[in-house]
Amino acid sequence: MTYFKHGVLAAVVTLAATMTSLHQAYAQPCEQQTFEEAKYVVCTLEPGKADLRLFWKNDDGAPYRAFSSLAEAVRAEGRTLVFAVNAGMYRADFSPMGLYVENSRESNSANTTPAESSAGQVPNFYKKPNGVFFLSEAGAGILPTAEFLKRRPKVRFATQSGPMLVIADKLNPIFIVGSTDRTRRSGVGACERGTVRFAISKDGVNFHDFARLFRDHLKCPDALFLDGGRGVGLYNPDMGYNDWSWHGGYGPIFGLVE
Repeated sequence: MTYFKHGVLAAVVTLAATMTSLHQAYAQPCEQQTFEEAKYVVCTLEPGKADLRLFWKNDDGAPYRAFSSLAEAVRAEGRTLVFAVNAGMYRADFSPMGLYVENSRESNSANTTPAESSAGQVPNFYKKPNGVFFLSEAGAGILPTAEFLKRRPKVRFATQSGPMLVIADKLNPIFIVGSTDRTRRSGVGACERGTVRFAISKDGVNFHDFARLFRDHLKCPDALFLDGGRGVGLYNPDMGYNDWSWHGGYGPIFGLVE
């Protein structure tokens, strides 16, 4: 009887350890966080442990546009789309506004043209400096576009957006403290110990506060703005998110695949 009890106990402990291991392997990468009373969804990816990909077009050459369409394509490969976010600004035909590299192949060149502004308003993509988020053999990084083009690192994927939020641990100096330009915003940071963090605000925030989220709260010395307003998007079934853009869909999309 004693041996039986010990055997059952050992089996229970082994099962618990196995379940813990499985939970860690498939842990939810996204969580809700609050910074200075504003609410965010923050998704954290550890270096070398996450299959982060960049998507734009399906096998027929048409933009995915909807997160659900991308999820179906990934499911057809026998994989799961864990979460996805808008990967930067795009044109009316859902093509990237700037540089786009997928699977080491450049499909769209870098955009270095001056801003096409009206009434003194500069579109966010053209606010200086804009930047490039990329993934190389050395890991993830974010550089101002001019610096990226100067270095020309060999990358697996890259996407251009703007403006830069944080540059070498300093806030972009164009941001105004206390600005009333408050809306939902999304961004990505290259953070401490090589982690990548995506943040999507649930509340309206200005650029200065959003940049401080990355530098001061998420510990990201470099961060890039992805999109704002009704173009902000998040896909995360476990948290009940499957957003749709008022533009009629999304262009480039970041996706975590398992």
